[in-house]
Amino acid sequence: MDAGHGAVGLAPSPCSAAEAFRAARRFADLSFGQIAYVERGVGDAALFLHGAPLNGFQWRGAMERLSAHRRCVAPDFMGLGYSRIPERQSLAADAQAAMLVALLDALAIPQVDIVASDSGGAVAQLLVVHHPERVRTLLLTNCDTEPNSPPPKVKPAIELARAAALADATAQWLTDKALARATFGAAVFRDPSRFADETIEYYAAPLVSSPLRRAQYHAFHLALEPNPLAGIEARLQHSKVPVRIVWGDGDDIFSPEDARYLDRTFPQSQGIRFVPGAKLFFPEEFPEVIAEEALRLWRLG
Repeated sequence: MDAGHGAVGLAPSPCSAAEAFRAARRFADLSFGQIAYVERGVGDAALFLHGAPLNGFQWRGAMERLSAHRRCVAPDFMGLGYSRIPERQSLAADAQAAMLVALLDALAIPQVDIVASDSGGAVAQLLVVHHPERVRTLLLTNCDTEPNSPPPKVKPAIELARAAALADATAQWLTDKALARATFGAAVFRDPSRFADETIEYYAAPLVSSPLRRAQYHAFHLALEPNPLAGIEARLQHSKVPVRIVWGDGDDIFSPEDARYLDRTFPQSQGIRFVPGAKLFFPEEFPEVIAEEALRLWRLG
């Protein structure tokens, strides 16, 4: 994907987006394992939290547009992407939040603007509740809410993980890219035809690269139950963090009502921008929307 044009699958340049992102990947040695991350830009930091089964590559287009304004950091969650995690490490949302705090400490980052999607949005909400001093602002795209976590449409993936079959299903994407576009791509992108082969490879390959990684991919999904956000609403209602909500209104996993719930719940919400026809992972297709709204939230645009 050419991040500079905001498309999910334009013809790759001589140095493709995936190659460039791979070359920029670094690892932080933490007690949680070796956490993969990509960093671009300088100054005040912004932390980009991806969804499942993606990794930090989800945010390449937004990071390219925002790295002139922020030190942009996109880590890979434990159990997803390229992070290397010990066998018995918890992959639950609260452990993911604790890992992110340790990562920020390792990178000497005291406070961040968070941009988050999907299950990453759940972790972001936990950070707001448990570490409010670390969060300057919060931009949420389609993501979990306390009344809808995990959403019903994720339950089949959880059941596949319980049967130790999810990794096999995902591995099929690597040999049948058309299948990946017709199934996963159609569910999460407005235009799945532009879900590029190299993007599919970058997302799926690490998840099925070894027996341990397959087991952790399953464990990540099993850790989505019980609801990691249970009981969080009352604390979010006292949050002082400025929040902006940017929501794809064509998503049938997290509906517009989820966006309205967040808008009602956060007292410092600055409202909702609905993106017409956009689905769950629209930040890949429309990174310019993320950049525009982030700059507005950060009072730079």
